[in-house]
Amino acid sequence: MTSSSPDLASVETLPQLLAYRTARTPDAEAYRAFDPATHAWTRLTWGQTAQRVAQWSRALAALQLPAAARVAILLPNGLNAMCADQSTLATGCVPVPLHAIDNPGSIAYIVADCEASLLIVGQAVQWEKIRDVGTAFPALRAVVVTDEDAKFAPSAATTDGPAVGSLAQWLAGAAQAAEAPAPTPPGPDDLAALVYTSGTTGKPKGVMLTHRNVVSDVKAVLERIAPTVDDVFLSFLPLSHTFERTGGYYLPLAAGSCVAYARSVPLLAEDLKTVRPTVLVSVPRIYERIHARLLEKLSPTPWKMQLFEAAQTKGWARFCAAQGLPAPQPDAGSQAAGWMAALPWPLLRALVAKPLLAQFGGRVRVAVSGGAPLSPTIAKCFLGLGLPLVQGYGMTETAPVVSVNALDDNDPASVGRALPGVEVRIGDNSELQVRGPIVMQGYWKRPEDTARVLGPDGWLGTGDQAEIVVGRITIKGRIKEIIVTSTGEKVPPADLELALLADPLLEQAFVVGENRPFIACVAVLKQDEWQRLAADLGLNPQDTGSLNHASVHRAVLARMEKNTASFPRYAVPRAVHLTLTPWTIENTFLTPTLKLKRNNLMLHFAEAIEGMYQKFGSR
Repeated sequence: MTSSSPDLASVETLPQLLAYRTARTPDAEAYRAFDPATHAWTRLTWGQTAQRVAQWSRALAALQLPAAARVAILLPNGLNAMCADQSTLATGCVPVPLHAIDNPGSIAYIVADCEASLLIVGQAVQWEKIRDVGTAFPALRAVVVTDEDAKFAPSAATTDGPAVGSLAQWLAGAAQAAEAPAPTPPGPDDLAALVYTSGTTGKPKGVMLTHRNVVSDVKAVLERIAPTVDDVFLSFLPLSHTFERTGGYYLPLAAGSCVAYARSVPLLAEDLKTVRPTVLVSVPRIYERIHARLLEKLSPTPWKMQLFEAAQTKGWARFCAAQGLPAPQPDAGSQAAGWMAALPWPLLRALVAKPLLAQFGGRVRVAVSGGAPLSPTIAKCFLGLGLPLVQGYGMTETAPVVSVNALDDNDPASVGRALPGVEVRIGDNSELQVRGPIVMQGYWKRPEDTARVLGPDGWLGTGDQAEIVVGRITIKGRIKEIIVTSTGEKVPPADLELALLADPLLEQAFVVGENRPFIACVAVLKQDEWQRLAADLGLNPQDTGSLNHASVHRAVLARMEKNTASFPRYAVPRAVHLTLTPWTIENTFLTPTLKLKRNNLMLHFAEAIEGMYQKFGSR
């Protein structure tokens, strides 16, 4: 193991970071994970973590892989994923994190493209599906299956494929084998990860992040967010996501905080109450789901809805005053609250805010939102009711955090100020550009793609339009995703879709209108909300034809108009196509990070989209 660094300032690589943490607080709790066999949460100290990582490192070193060999890791969040990553780093190899629910074809492409020497998977069936894609893996020497129930004899490498064995066999074999030569520890400019971008419009690209990139970003975030040894993180975003790797994994490692691994997203609500985290690192979708469930419960009871509106409106005004933001103007929420708007804040906090915060465990002191834009509706709700929510911005190519708000300097309309040591500027076409030690080395085996976004002077083009006012960064939308209608109006689809999804009726939304006379929308409805709407309109929700009934379209478009009141009139959808079939990673409409695959959606709904414009044009 790498010798420990005396202080955090001297840490330059991720193995040094683990050694530093182990030396500082060896007996403090490092990780917490649920053991299905005992139905209890198991705990590891930092000293025990280092021992477990050392065991994995010996097994990995025994394989005597080439220098800087790529190790593909296809595991759910948990102790095995952590050990796989840390041992890979300790032996000077390069982790290639894979999304545990990605489709086999995409995984096979990445394993082949990165020329992985080792693949670590959770279940044997995952490897079988990847193998059956038919992609050649000439560099792949071995596959390790971590499932404890896997019962098979390890196979030797053949001309047809790699050796395959269980984790227990792999670790036991390394313990019995002769001592392998000590691997050369990585340096600051060696690769710390090869993270493949989602690929919304094409094949994913491998982003080359060095130890300097990641460690620099961790140290900068540590200054802004400042977790401590007393904090508990709840990890539920996939570790294949750079946001989680830096913010939910390496950051608590630097701070000495404990990380508890959530059992699954469906059990997240229960885990929040059990673990009671103090720090949350999440994407907006999680907050959106909690908000939608809240509205679903409140909507049928008018007085409860009025109480919620009163608490949110008063709490939001208090938040704005505390942050020195402009006082909010009276809106529909304050009017909807009626006489309850006059209730004192302590009463509203007890009746509304406290029960909501209890859904998060009741002791969150900072909740970070990133990975996608945060809806103003969501921000107003949670900040108004007392959840300390800060929005940030970043991308895989910047390791990933570029900026984030601080608890005492929090304007949710922006993504905060650039982190210490990070330079930002506005380039051509209002593009946000970034420079600093967090910027990637480039794209794996794609020098042309690298040159398109990374200049010789070190400035990275983000592809996002932004403005910077008094140091605060506000993101305006993706340059490539701006819809230009046939009338010349420009509409940012992601922002518009975000506004539409504030409606609990809509599960997913996809807006179109490029070179068309107006904006139209394809939307997935939530089953229970659809049944309620259909009943209100006297329609049979089981009849798929009801989705196309004129009264349904009028009702949905009216709701869309209400939720896009802050947008120009030309951005409001004027036609809609409805479906009840969700868009998923499996049906190729979502990326592994849950972004819309716009090209796939456009092709799939081509006939429906054309029908919307023809129908409107015939009126």
